[in-house]
Amino acid sequence: MKAIKAVDNRAVLADVPEPGGEGVKIKIVSSSICGSDLHMLERGYLVDRVIGHEFAGYTPDGTAVAVEPNIGCGQCAPCGEGYNSHCEAGLQLMGVMSDGGMAEYACVPERNLVPLPSGLDISAGSLVEPLAVAIHGLDRVRVRDSDRVLVIGAGPIGLATAAALQARNIPYAISARHEHQRLVAEQLGASFDLEGSFDVVIDAVGTSHSLDESVFKLKPMGRIGMVGSFWDPTTLNPAFCMKEIELIASATYVCKAPNRNFEEAGRVLAERPELPGLLVTHRFPLDAVDEAFAAAADRAAGAIKVVFDV
Repeated sequence: MKAIKAVDNRAVLADVPEPGGEGVKIKIVSSSICGSDLHMLERGYLVDRVIGHEFAGYTPDGTAVAVEPNIGCGQCAPCGEGYNSHCEAGLQLMGVMSDGGMAEYACVPERNLVPLPSGLDISAGSLVEPLAVAIHGLDRVRVRDSDRVLVIGAGPIGLATAAALQARNIPYAISARHEHQRLVAEQLGASFDLEGSFDVVIDAVGTSHSLDESVFKLKPMGRIGMVGSFWDPTTLNPAFCMKEIELIASATYVCKAPNRNFEEAGRVLAERPELPGLLVTHRFPLDAVDEAFAAAADRAAGAIKVVFDV
């Protein structure tokens, strides 16, 4: 089958055997590129793996599903609470530690399959994962209706956070670097009034600069929700301590009802059929791997979310 693998710090098209063994064999339909894929490729973290942890497809009986890529043991206390990423047996993330979803097929434990809502176009299914990350981030930072909220960064995760805030009817402002990001944020109900201070800042960038900006824009005793990932050592402004700020990291999602983040993400996408058209700027077949990864890496040229139609 066709698959996109990490070879010598590059994403390349490969012909690999179809997966077998334990789990449910999924016919993949939609798989998207995450910013972390670009970082991990560059740094050599992906070695001879099929890339991709944002994907959706059909089970053998025709059920449309999104895939939670964190493979927990299912037996330990964290897994029992839905925190698969904190499994006592160690993190096992599809597309990083094992083969992922940029392929025609994948084998997935049945407990990691989340049925998509009726009416949701499966071509939007790979958006469930990043939207679940955003939803979990809002829960982690305890966003309330009364909070004045700022999102710093309008890349894929920042705009997913914007969509989640809009779905919860929580007003927010956003800081967008590029005009195409600003246009999408505007359609997601964003304000661009950055004056004054905020109760909550969602940092969707993950750099020393964005963290400085978060500290500067927060009220004393405010909360920073880190949905952007740090890839380099990061410094904190001394004002962080003087303001008594909370810094709350968030990276994955809850994988168990009643607060299963994939389920809320699927509902948001089903209720907002225009959302995929706002977030997905590029679609490619697997064969166009070079063009797809080049587009994903060039945010200034207009990319938000780049999706493979398998």
